[in-house]
Parts: sequence; structure tokens; C-alpha cells
Amino acid sequence: MADSAQVPTLVYLVTGGCGFLGEHIVRMLLEREPRLRELRVFDLHLSSWLEELKAGPVQVTAIQGDVTQAHEVAAAMSGSHVVIHTAGLVDVFGKASPKTIHKVNVQGTKNVIDACVQTGTQYLVYTSSMEVVGPNIKGHPFYRGNEDTPYEAVHSHPYPCSKALAEQLVLEANGRKVNGGLPLVTCALRPTGIYGEGHQVMRDFYYQGLRFGGRLFRAVPASVEHGRVYVGNVAWMHILVARELEQRAALMGGQVYFCYDKSPYKSYEDFNMEFLSPCGLRLIGAHPLLPYWLLVLLATLNALLQWLLRPLVLYTPLLNPYTLAMANTTFTVSTNKAQRHFGYKPLFSWEESRTRTIQWVQAMEGSAW
Repeated sequence: MADSAQVPTLVYLVTGGCGFLGEHIVRMLLEREPRLRELRVFDLHLSSWLEELKAGPVQVTAIQGDVTQAHEVAAAMSGSHVVIHTAGLVDVFGKASPKTIHKVNVQGTKNVIDACVQTGTQYLVYTSSMEVVGPNIKGHPFYRGNEDTPYEAVHSHPYPCSKALAEQLVLEANGRKVNGGLPLVTCALRPTGIYGEGHQVMRDFYYQGLRFGGRLFRAVPASVEHGRVYVGNVAWMHILVARELEQRAALMGGQVYFCYDKSPYKSYEDFNMEFLSPCGLRLIGAHPLLPYWLLVLLATLNALLQWLLRPLVLYTPLLNPYTLAMANTTFTVSTNKAQRHFGYKPLFSWEESRTRTIQWVQAMEGSAW
């Protein structure tokens, strides 16, 4: 990537470029990567907003494709310098089968790595997840931890299992020779819970609150803390990593970085209310909260019902053993590894991140459910 800054020569490929995070990465690349000659956006479902981007100085190429199809990935990647691999199936509610989750997240990632080797693409940035680490199913807290903090990563749910396997593939591929003889340089980012404009779960909570007369009901103790990160800062970290991988390959290659910013540590419910309260929603505390053993029983029953009903109907309750453990387990990160290795600082402050997200929610107020 040692091309002249004066003449745009780089070709980037973003897999999953029409997804929640992918769209933010695509738009930010066009704004903040002056060496970009062509940006390829690869996704199973292409979005209409891509058309407006094609009028700019950078060639934007929309490619409809499936990461589980190796030949489609290789064709899209041919001639590219950098691939940012965000495509993945995020599913903690059981909407997809374990087989499908594995196929997209693990086999899809293997296809991306193999395509790098086949086409000579030397730099791969992978969107991993904090869930590679935890919270684990035992409910062990992770309090202000970093990439080196000892923690027992024990998973049974298909989603974190698939992300852990995919991340391992990416890190093990670092140094592998690509076509032309140069080494592949890989890096993985582990965002904490992402929020911001376009976040589907935030949208769901908003409309759920409207259906209940502007009220949401507390289900977990407020004392449980989670780390959250604004989507614009996640996108920015991806772009910085892609920009620095060549010059700092020896330092960054094969590394993982937690991706976070200065967003406050709060429970999921209290954090969401930072945006939903200004939009008229209230969080109603249950007095007392349901006993944890009862929640465990309900989550287990939901999982059993989901398994029994799957041949007939898709039953996807919000409460299952995995989401219960996630919501009730403190998991917060505090690390400066990304700053030390490649100069990362949040591009958006907490105040700006909050304002942007509130404005997005408010814009939904007049939209149909």
C-alpha cells in the first residue's frame, strides 16, 4: 500500500458493505481515504443508497454475492489491495440454524482468506466480536479487561462459537504466502456492543416501547455493566487498521484489538434509554425483579420450545440461555492497545455519538411500523 498519496491507486473490497457496520465503513472510506481509486461493495443484498455514491470521484462498484460461494468471493477480490471482511450472520435469537451460522461465519471467512491467497490480496481486516471472549455461559464478569486479561471463554451458542472459529482462521492466516509470494497480513477487531444510526435492535426496542404506551420494562439489574461503542468509531478503527497494516505489519499482523470508545458503562437497558428517553420512552422498574432462577427456567423453556417447534414454525424469543447470560453478566473493556499500535482515538465523542443516535431515533417517530 505504498502508493503515492497524490494519485489514488488503491482498490478496497468491503464484504457485507450494505450491513449496519458495513455502510458506515463504506461511507467513511469515501470521506477519509484519499488513496482510494475503487471501492467494491460486496453483499448478498445490495442497497439503493449505493447509487448516490457512484456520482463521486471514487469508482464505487456494487457486487451482489454470497461469501459462502468461494468463486464469487474470489471474483470480487481479484485486483484488490485490501479487504475489510464485515460480512457475517449475527444471530443470538435462533432465527438461523447452527449449520447456516457456521456456513456464513466460518466457511465464508475461509473463502475470504483463500481468495486473498488466490488473488494476491495482501491485507485483510476482519470484524470479529467481543463475544469471541465473552460473556461466557458461566456468567463470569469481565471488568475493565484488555486483550491479555485471563478469562475462560466458554461458549455453547452457535454465534460466538462461529466467530471464535472465524477469528482463529484469520489470525492463523497471518504470514501465509499469497499469489506473488508476499505474506498475507491479517488483523481482527473485537467491537463491544455496537450502537448508532441503523442499529436494528435499537429500532426494535423503540417500536416495542411504542406498542406498550411509551414504556419499557426492566428485566436485569441496573448494577450489571456492559461496554458499548458507537458505530462511527468502529468504522474509523477499521479504516485506521487498513491504512496502517503495511507499515506496521510486524507489530499489527496476527493481532486482535478490542474496539471501544468513551461511551459510558451501563446495563443494556439503561444505556439504550440514553437515546430512547429523549424520544418519549420510559423504563419501568419491576419491584422486585424476577428471581434469577425463574429467568433461567423461562430461558430454558424457551430454548426447548424453539427446538420442538422448529420443524413447524420459527419461534425466536428474546430470552434464551445465551441472551440471559449476556444481559446479566458485566463485560467491560478498558485498553489502549489500539492507540499504542496504530494511533486510534475515537473520532466521535460520547456527546456527538449520543446526539447522532437520538436524531436517528427521532427521525423514526413519523415512520410506519
